[in-house]
This record gives sequence, structure tokens and C-alpha cells, in this order.
Amino acid sequence: MSIHASAVVDHTSAPATSVAKDKVLPALFASALAVALLYGAAFSPMEALHNAAHDGRHSAGFPCH
Repeated sequence: MSIHASAVVDHTSAPATSVAKDKVLPALFASALAVALLYGAAFSPMEALHNAAHDGRHSAGFPCH
């Protein structure tokens, strides 16, 4: 008589901290960077930078006036 013990390990499920670390944090950092760039360009004293941001906003389909 032989006894075989086998453990089934499920590698498909990820811990909740991994999901937050892999998806939420990069999304927050990207959003913060986008907001900083948009506000920086929108309130820039340089006319060329402001116009470039303005044209980029229109090309993305966001009306601003």
C-alpha cells in the first residue's frame, strides 16, 4: 500500500496587493503626470506652448471654448 500526497497550487489568482500595485499605482501616477502637464501648458506664459496644448486638446476631441 502506498500513500501519495499531492498539493494543488493555483497560480492564476493574484493577491489583492499585487493588483493594486500592478494596476492602480501606475494609473494614478499617469493621471498625476497628465494633470501636471496639462496645467503646466495651459498656464504657461509662453504663447507657443499654450497654443500647442490648445491644439492638442482640440485634436483629441475635447472642446475648450
